[in-house]
Amino acid sequence: MSYYFAIIGTQDNPLFEYEFGTSKQGGDGQPRFSEQARHLNQFILHSSLDIVEEVQWTSNQLYLKAIDKFFNNYISCFLTAGNTKFLLLHQPTGGGAAAGPGGNSSNTRSSTSIGANPTSAATEEAVKNFMGEVYENYVKATMSPFYKVNMEIRSLVFRARVAAAGRKYL
Repeated sequence: MSYYFAIIGTQDNPLFEYEFGTSKQGGDGQPRFSEQARHLNQFILHSSLDIVEEVQWTSNQLYLKAIDKFFNNYISCFLTAGNTKFLLLHQPTGGGAAAGPGGNSSNTRSSTSIGANPTSAATEEAVKNFMGEVYENYVKATMSPFYKVNMEIRSLVFRARVAAAGRKYL
């Protein structure tokens, strides 16, 4: 599975972006987005902001689960108390072409993996844990006296911690 993670500020500006692949079940951690899809990832996440704004007022949870789907890409969202949005675009392994009718692949072992079914309870739990750990690191990074609200996060330590959380949970 390939992932594109972005933190969106209160003025809908990107604060942080990170693209990675799964490290579970023999994955090498490299994203498998096609070159065309790589250019669309930002657009797909930003187009889901309208749905986030609708859903955030109907839910009292910070983690909103999978809120949107664009072809074979799923978007999950986590909101902070300061209305900063953590968006994760995840693309299941195998893509739509390798899956048979109904979206099931021929390999039953991969169908139980986190990457095979983005709406399964195991996947939702893994994404929730990932978002929780990234949120904890985000709070630590933004508590710096040198950080201003809606400023891009350029910390290499923060990037490394997001990568570690991705390897740990996704």
